[in-house]
Order: sequence, then C-alpha cells, then structure tokens
Amino acid sequence: MAERKRRFKAVIDGKEYTIIGPGTTAHFEAVTALLNQRLAALREAAPKMTKEDAAVLLAFNVLSDQVAAAAAAQKTEDADA
Repeated sequence: MAERKRRFKAVIDGKEYTIIGPGTTAHFEAVTALLNQRLAALREAAPKMTKEDAAVLLAFNVLSDQVAAAAAAQKTEDADA
C-alpha cells in the first residue's frame, strides 16, 4: 500500500514552506535542520552569496553526493557479482 502523503510546514532560511509528500514528521524535521545547517555553512563561507545562488549550489552539492553514492553502490554491486 502506498504511504500516505502528509503536509509539513518547514522554515527554511527564514521562510515558511509547506512540504507535501510521504514521510514522517521526524524525517521532515531532520531534512529541514540539515538543509538549514548547509545553507548557513554556505553563507558563512561566502557571505555575499545570494539566497538563489546558495540554493543552486546546495542542490548541486546534494546531487553530486547522490551521484557519487550511486557510483559507489554500483561498484560494490559489480564487485559482488
């Protein structure tokens, strides 16, 4: 059975967003906290960076991590075969 979608109000970089999707409140809270931590780190490293640029850089970093993890998983899978 498909997991029920829920609504979650997240405050990200001082702005409130309503997130709709599957997942627990704890999951949404953890993602929101991590997102705010990473945005704060980017702002500290480059204080003049715009919010838009920080969001794009954060998205790039997250997707880069995802691609690297998928490549590592594939390498492990190939080694086990």
